[in-house]
Amino acid sequence: MADTPGPPGDALQPVAGGGLLGRRALLTRGLVLATAGSAAAPLQAAAPAVSAGDPSPPWMHAPGRPFTVYGQPSKHEQQVIRRISGNRLLPGNGVSLTPLEELEGIITPTGLHFERHHNGVPDIDPAQHRLLIHGRVKRALSFCVDDLLRYPMRSQLLVLECGGNSNAGWHPEPIQRPVGSFHGLVSCSEWTGVPLSVLLDEAGIEPRTTWAVAEGADAFAMNVSLPVAKLMDDAIVALYQNGERLRPEHGYPLRLIVPGWEGVLNVKWLRRLQLSEQPLMARNETAKYTELLPDGKARMFTFVMEAKSLITSPSHGQHLRGPDVYAISGLAWSGRGRIRRVEVSADGGRSWADATLQDPVLPRCMTRFRAAWKWDGRPTVLKSRATDETGDVQPERSALVAQRGTNGYFHYNAIVSWAVDEEGNVRHVYA
Repeated sequence: MADTPGPPGDALQPVAGGGLLGRRALLTRGLVLATAGSAAAPLQAAAPAVSAGDPSPPWMHAPGRPFTVYGQPSKHEQQVIRRISGNRLLPGNGVSLTPLEELEGIITPTGLHFERHHNGVPDIDPAQHRLLIHGRVKRALSFCVDDLLRYPMRSQLLVLECGGNSNAGWHPEPIQRPVGSFHGLVSCSEWTGVPLSVLLDEAGIEPRTTWAVAEGADAFAMNVSLPVAKLMDDAIVALYQNGERLRPEHGYPLRLIVPGWEGVLNVKWLRRLQLSEQPLMARNETAKYTELLPDGKARMFTFVMEAKSLITSPSHGQHLRGPDVYAISGLAWSGRGRIRRVEVSADGGRSWADATLQDPVLPRCMTRFRAAWKWDGRPTVLKSRATDETGDVQPERSALVAQRGTNGYFHYNAIVSWAVDEEGNVRHVYA
């Protein structure tokens, strides 16, 4: 039965331990939820209330700035930036992370979408760039960018996550950083391009061809192996991101997009697809993106991003200014399909309640979830747990470590726990 608005008193009755409220609290008129703020930000005096007789603000008494050819964020939001972590020994090798705790909704602004580069961002002239499809095909084909712009295109909102996202979770001690600074190798965009199946059909795949090696045009010559079945199912050769042509750091002029599969497989600056009977067994599918399990076997070709969620507010580095009814907000996603359910706990996992999933809830896309929480000022631990439409449930960290061991570096999707102390400070814990 759907929740309906009711009296605030009813809405403030906990439905789970720790003061977690039901979804009805989010629908109650007149109930204003508090939000966690930055622990580093100084307390600021509230702006005085205004009345109809007050003078209008100064910016209403002079013309504004002229038009610009490309919009930029307000100067008052300049602190919302990606955080860069580079390899000091290999310039051009590193990552920049999306500040998840600073964003709302599900779409990541293109300028804040995470990056992973192995040897810098190439400066590609689109007039000289070509996509070659060859190997086990009836006709090797070469496409220029203008060729591809004339094909029918498809758009899809998709989450993209690096296989190394959240890898600090494998550390023996919980890392203390803002949520975007160690979970921020995940972003969500609308990608538009040519269905790869159209191009492969045109080339004509030979029998017993099961793999394709995709290669990028960067100075690392990034390459990976992918099953042809997936490429024929839903992969696209993207030319646009969030409505505009790809930016250089995201693969301009062409990028392979493989819905629901980990970031390294979405090869940027795509220049070549070689069809074959077997995988290449390249560096990024043997030495990297592979885990040594406790039984000595190696876990390889783990393409799909598994069910995952995290609370972005309150989260590490934020502060609660005393007992109140707080808004809990976070993100969930799965490479297997739609998010079916997100549960939230405010008592360290002893009890759980369903969060509200904000529309739209799309397959292989980020989903925003929200919950209301009446904090009484006592220390506690917040958690979220995602379940996708295939029944895949996000595991506790102890269960993930028991299954995979700690020899790996990739594919961490355990439940994230935030401890709130009696002063309202929030920190990362294993609980």
